[in-house]
Amino acid sequence: CDRHLILAMVLTYQGASHFRQSIICSTLSGRPVLITNIRIHSSFPGLRDYESSFLRLMDKVTNGSRVEINDTGTRLSYTPGVIVGGTNLEHECGSARGISYFLEALICVAPFAKAPLDITLSGVTNHPADVSIDLIRTVTLPLLLHFGIEEGLHLKILSRGFLPLGGGRVNFKCPIVRKLTPINLLQEGKISQIRGIACTAKVSPQLGNKAIEAARSILNNYADNVFIYSDYSKGKQGGLSPGYSLSLVAETNTGSFICAELLSGIPSSKGAPHLQQEAKEVLEVLPPLPAPYLPEEVGKQAAYLLLQEALRGGCVDSTNQWLVLLLMVLCQEDVSQIRLGQLSPSAISFLRCIKEFFGTRFKIVEEENSVVLSCIGCGFENIAKKVF
Repeated sequence: CDRHLILAMVLTYQGASHFRQSIICSTLSGRPVLITNIRIHSSFPGLRDYESSFLRLMDKVTNGSRVEINDTGTRLSYTPGVIVGGTNLEHECGSARGISYFLEALICVAPFAKAPLDITLSGVTNHPADVSIDLIRTVTLPLLLHFGIEEGLHLKILSRGFLPLGGGRVNFKCPIVRKLTPINLLQEGKISQIRGIACTAKVSPQLGNKAIEAARSILNNYADNVFIYSDYSKGKQGGLSPGYSLSLVAETNTGSFICAELLSGIPSSKGAPHLQQEAKEVLEVLPPLPAPYLPEEVGKQAAYLLLQEALRGGCVDSTNQWLVLLLMVLCQEDVSQIRLGQLSPSAISFLRCIKEFFGTRFKIVEEENSVVLSCIGCGFENIAKKVF
């Protein structure tokens, strides 16, 4: 009887396009998931190495999870366990995806663990298919403050890592909470300041300075308070491969953040373009642009991307829309509202995933140049968190 009940709860997907969001929602909701026909038409069918690594990471932070994969890797059955967290954990992420691909999942599940999470992730800190660690630290983590996740939240970059060899290390600490606080983010506000960081590793720091000058030549026309600083890493702190990038963050007078970034087009290994193409199957990436090899091109294109993101509007940038929508569903049984710009494809697919796993539907009201999404939280609680 229990077996029939479990089978009735299993959600089935086809293909790898919903892999990460399915595993995240399954871990939080406790509903098993079955994914079939994983890249059956590809020259290399089945799960990729980074997806297997993602499953190993979920197994490290949970207890009792069960993963079953067939011989060809085209069929995956995942039964979630209890989120336990842990300290002094380490995980090797590889170089196929950035560290943030794994870190974003931990940000979703760690607050509801039995114990606070302290983990060190190794791999690529700046990857073209994923958000950089700098934007996770300056944009994503401040979003959690709106939901009541404050004390003990920490992210430290121990070393940089660029393609193809990586070598970056990041330490992430996350506290546990009893429940999330509903949000009401409707005021976009006006951009009050722009901050940024130009990262250089194992290359001349002048490359970062030139990118900063090029970005400022554009951004100074739209804002007065523009400050971009350089971060030069060498030796062990510079990782194993040379590279540089520019990350920009615009903050409004209401506390909202808008971000954009661009990596240099330094040639990497022969396998990297193939891995980057595979990554597009899972995550939305930046619009296709010519690979900028000159730092001036990196600075200008990053500035234009930030202006394009600001034009989209909303209280949250497009890269963090899916995360905020998930946290809104996990809030107390009260109404949460947020104003967003044009919904990204990843956010749209995540809305469908949320409906299937949690049964929550969003009310969407279209307004001029923006949409207002509201929902009633499912009242998700972490019973391991003591209230006295």
